[in-house]
Amino acid sequence: MPTTVDVLLTSLIRGNLLPSAHVWITTRPAAADQIPPEYVHRVTEVRGFTDPQKEEYFRKRFRDEEQASRIISHIKTSRSLHIMCHIPVFCWITTTVLERVLKTREGGQLPKTLTEMYIHFLVVQAKVKKVKYDGGPATDPHWSQESKKMIESLGKLAFDQLQKGKLIFYESDLTECGIDIRAASVYSGVFTQIFKEESGLYQDKVFCFIHLSVQEFLAALHVHLTFINSGLNLLEEQQTTSKKSETRESAEKHFYQNAVNKALQSPNGHLDLFLRFLLGLSLQTNQTLLRGLLTQTGSSSQTNQETVEYIKKKLSKNLSAEKSINLIHCLNELNDRSLVEEIQQSLRSGSLSTDKLSPAQWSALVFILLSSEEDLDVFDLKKYSASEEALLRLLPVVKASNKALLSSCNLSEEVCTDLLSVVSSQSCSLRELDLSTDSLKASAVKLLSAAVESPHAKLNILRLNVCELLAENCEAVSSMLSSQSSTLTELDLSIKNVQDSGVKILSAGLQSLNCKLNTLRLGGCNLSERSCEALCSVLSSQSSSLRELDLSNSDLQDSGVKLLSAGLKSSQCAVETLRVEPAGVRWLRPGLRKYSCQLTIDTNTVNTKLQLSDNNRKVTRVEEVQSYPDHPDRFDVYLQLLCRNGLTGRCYWEVEWRGDVLYQ
Repeated sequence: MPTTVDVLLTSLIRGNLLPSAHVWITTRPAAADQIPPEYVHRVTEVRGFTDPQKEEYFRKRFRDEEQASRIISHIKTSRSLHIMCHIPVFCWITTTVLERVLKTREGGQLPKTLTEMYIHFLVVQAKVKKVKYDGGPATDPHWSQESKKMIESLGKLAFDQLQKGKLIFYESDLTECGIDIRAASVYSGVFTQIFKEESGLYQDKVFCFIHLSVQEFLAALHVHLTFINSGLNLLEEQQTTSKKSETRESAEKHFYQNAVNKALQSPNGHLDLFLRFLLGLSLQTNQTLLRGLLTQTGSSSQTNQETVEYIKKKLSKNLSAEKSINLIHCLNELNDRSLVEEIQQSLRSGSLSTDKLSPAQWSALVFILLSSEEDLDVFDLKKYSASEEALLRLLPVVKASNKALLSSCNLSEEVCTDLLSVVSSQSCSLRELDLSTDSLKASAVKLLSAAVESPHAKLNILRLNVCELLAENCEAVSSMLSSQSSTLTELDLSIKNVQDSGVKILSAGLQSLNCKLNTLRLGGCNLSERSCEALCSVLSSQSSSLRELDLSNSDLQDSGVKLLSAGLKSSQCAVETLRVEPAGVRWLRPGLRKYSCQLTIDTNTVNTKLQLSDNNRKVTRVEEVQSYPDHPDRFDVYLQLLCRNGLTGRCYWEVEWRGDVLYQ
């Protein structure tokens, strides 16, 4: 029966329509997150261009190598532009603008901010309309009365629908904004680059802007024009004009500060980009670019500076990372880069001390790191501070990184919960996570397993070596391995108290049809020959995908090795590398003592004021010179000695010291 699009989709998602169908959503994360995850079987995020693809796009569009290099270099110097260029439509907008700017202003300054870019884009389209559709010469003013009216109507439509959270419009929406529906095709034809018309189901006409950012820019332009021309603040809940007793500067100050507050109060950030554009439009330089469309100008330099200080004051609060980063972008639109430049200078000089960073400076650091391709490849927390505060502040960077090194960081369960919520989020890019730390408790391991099992998690490599993982907690890890949504291909559980009982539990997950693990490291896990029976069944299992298995530093004995050999000979076995050495009963010792080694002093290196005793196991500093034979290796200045042992791999030894410490 005939019905509407929303009813069809809701019925499909709930299973009332085609109940055996699987739902696959491909959209922006913010939109997909509005659907309860239990209704969706798979979500795909279309991430757009990578950094190399951005360059490739511009080199294809600009055949002149020198010109292409100049444009790529310019975009890289502007963080806002470079970040936005992951959106293919924005790359197209950028080339449309830069082609025209380079032709008309040879050697001139290129747009540096988003607001500048979109103003130029609007002007370019107005000129195209004037020449191509109205038949006028290129020298004519491009802002005719008709063009102004159209921009005003589109701006009102953009703002009204943005307030409602709507990206798709119908005839009634256009009519409400004073757009003649019979002229809709003219709008589509004249401003094809800004506004497009699509055929919906049946005979309905559906309208939308070519990208949400275009809608957000026009909405900001509409709010700006309304305030400048009439003093009306459309962002107020009760729309009022400025009071007669209120000065122009005071009204402007309230207008922009109110806009900042509105954006910060937005739960889903739907006003973030709108705020950037609105603040960018307050600059006199950008208003000059819109001459002809603007009949009045506003916002003094004093107002702009007060807005900057207000934003910095907001940054000193404990805002979410997303809100803080957007405010940094807003400062950039206002041509204030002091915060970012201050942190950049500290990074370049190597004098950055995260212990003394203010919340605003933390936000600037996150902004810089998110803009850096190098820092997002491998994120090492110890590079900044191996503290919980640093990790919490830098979680957006972890979320955007390919590899995160969090080893030797003492993480509480609360911080682990925040970290793992990032790992399981839909927009997380993390592929490798190193949590090698003895502070990771069993409860945190269970949380980690749940995060990896999330349909949104993309982890391929997970390292948990040197943390507490008792045999009874292996159930969580086994569940993680057998999860249909798990993408793990490498798991490192080295130096854990997994024991034989734990291996038996893990083997069930390893034989699951859903398990995708290629590499498993169990070195130093207190294993005996009893583990080999379970592992033999894994090796000979048809469903196992293992290619590499590390069982070193355990006491498997000959009987265990024979069992493993039988598994390797199975026609179903896919394992290419099996490590069982070093081996022996010593590896069953708990803790670090399994790595203990006896150090032997090299008597040819002992300083002559050091006395050996207790079969060369004790060294005492003395005043009288000892009668050691001359040797070129002997220390003659420093009270030192060397040992004969060549230490490799993991080693543990103890030294007992008595007396004063002479050298540190």
